[in-house]
Amino acid sequence: MDHYSRIQLAIEHLEQHLQEPFNIRDASAAASFSAFHFQRLFQAITGFTVLEYVRRRRLTEAAATLRNTAQGVLEIALSYGYQSQEAFTRAFDAHFGITPARYRKQEEKEHWTEKQMQKTIDFNEYRSKLGTEFHMNPPHMVTLEPIRIIGYEYQTNLNNEQHYAEIPGFYHDFGSQQKFMNIPERIRPDMAYGVAAHFQEDGAFSFIIGEESVGSDDSLEPGYTCLDIPGGLYAVFTTEGSEQDVRKMIYGSWLPASKYERREGPDFEVTDVWKSTPERLDMKIYIPLK
Repeated sequence: MDHYSRIQLAIEHLEQHLQEPFNIRDASAAASFSAFHFQRLFQAITGFTVLEYVRRRRLTEAAATLRNTAQGVLEIALSYGYQSQEAFTRAFDAHFGITPARYRKQEEKEHWTEKQMQKTIDFNEYRSKLGTEFHMNPPHMVTLEPIRIIGYEYQTNLNNEQHYAEIPGFYHDFGSQQKFMNIPERIRPDMAYGVAAHFQEDGAFSFIIGEESVGSDDSLEPGYTCLDIPGGLYAVFTTEGSEQDVRKMIYGSWLPASKYERREGPDFEVTDVWKSTPERLDMKIYIPLK
C-alpha cells in the first residue's frame, strides 16, 4: 500500500472520531506511521497541520449541525470538543466571520462560507497532481556507517512551520557564539551537521547542530548532547533554492511516489562551511530509507 493510501486510512480514522478527543497516536497508527512522520508527511502534502485539519473539519460539521438541526449551541460546542459555548463561539467567529447564533438565523448560509468549509480530504487527488507538481533532481543513494555527533540542542516545532522560521537562527547562534568550540575531539570541523531528533507527538522536536566527534559525552557543557546517527541506506538530496522547498518536495512528492519507505531514525543535513556563502549554502539532506 502506498503512502497516499495509508494516509487516507488515517483520514478515515479522524473522520470517524471527530467528536472525540484528538489523538494523533491513534490516527497515525491507522496509517502505520509514527506520529511525527505522519504529521510531517501530511503537512508537506497539504500545506497545513493535522491538528488544523481536524479543527477545520469540526467547525465545518458544527456549522452543518447548526443549519440542519435544532440542537442547542452549547450541546453542539461540547460535542465537537469545545469546553464552553464561549470558546466555540470565538473559534466559529474567527473562522467564518459570524457567530453561531447569527449563522443559524441566516436564510442563505452557503455562498459566503463555502471557501471556509473544510471538505474531507481525498489523498487520491494529491496523488494525481504528482506528474505536474514534482520538479526535483533525483537523489543519490548511499549506505553509511554509524556517525557520532556532538552538538548544541535547540527546541522547535512542526506546527505553523515554526521550525522553518527558527532553524536559520539556530545556525547563526551556533556560529556567532562559536558553540562548535565546546565540542570535544572534532574530526571534521569543516562539516556542520543539523539533525532532527527527539520527536514528540505534538510536533515538537529537537534540532541539534554539531559536528562529528570521537569524544566522550561524560563532561559536555550544558545544552550540548551526543547523538549517534544510525548506519544504513540514505537518500541524499542536494539543496537548490530554499531548504524549505526541498524538504516539502521530499516529503510531499518524492517519498510518496518512490518505492522506498522512510525507516526509523533522524533526518540530517550536512553543510560544507568552507564552500558555503550567506547567499548559497553547500548543503545535502539525508533521509533514512528501507
